[in-house]
This record gives sequence, structure tokens and C-alpha cells, in this order.
Amino acid sequence: MMMTKLPNIVFHEADAKFSQEEWGELRFYFEGPTDLLKAMTAGSARVNPSATPHPPHRHEEEEFMVVTEGHGEIELEGKTVPVGPGSMMYCAAWKWHGIVNTGKEPLLFYFYKWL
Repeated sequence: MMMTKLPNIVFHEADAKFSQEEWGELRFYFEGPTDLLKAMTAGSARVNPSATPHPPHRHEEEEFMVVTEGHGEIELEGKTVPVGPGSMMYCAAWKWHGIVNTGKEPLLFYFYKWL
């Protein structure tokens, strides 16, 4: 089944596909192919204090994560790095990575994955 490529559009937070999770809030802004990519996903996660969206994991997509609010730790290939607003992670395909909120306020990050 051929998916329609992503449109040229501006989304606001209220327009994103929302999901309330045990660990916080998940939003998907874009999911699908583009002119140059088989698949692209862009979204955000607002993680509650002391929570994580999931244990460290790996997947076939490359990924960027940008922290915009709060403080936490990103585990990347077995190394843990403290992060806060302005921190950015790049993770190649099939590499282990994860994030946990170590602060007292929600941690907000945006993620971008592509094939």
C-alpha cells in the first residue's frame, strides 16, 4: 500500500496527534514518506518527573532528539549524559538509546526519525 507523502504544512501543538501515556504526553506531528525519504516521523514527548517513555531501545531509523524543557539523562550506546534545554542527540540506526527525566519538572523533547 502506497502512503501519501507528507504535505507542506505548519502544525501547531494542538493539531498534533495526541496520546496520554503513563509516563506523560506523546504527540505526533508528521508520519509518512517525503520526496526523498521512505519514512519520516516527527513528534514530541513531555515526560513526567522520574519517568521514561521506555527503556533504552534501538530501531532501524536514525534519530535526533532535542530537549527544550526540563532536565534528564540520555543513555547512548551505554554512556549516560546529563541533558537540559538546548541539548541535542543524534543516534544512528540500530544503536541503543533512551531518555529519563531526572528533574522535578516535566521534560519536553522533540524527536525526528527517518528511513
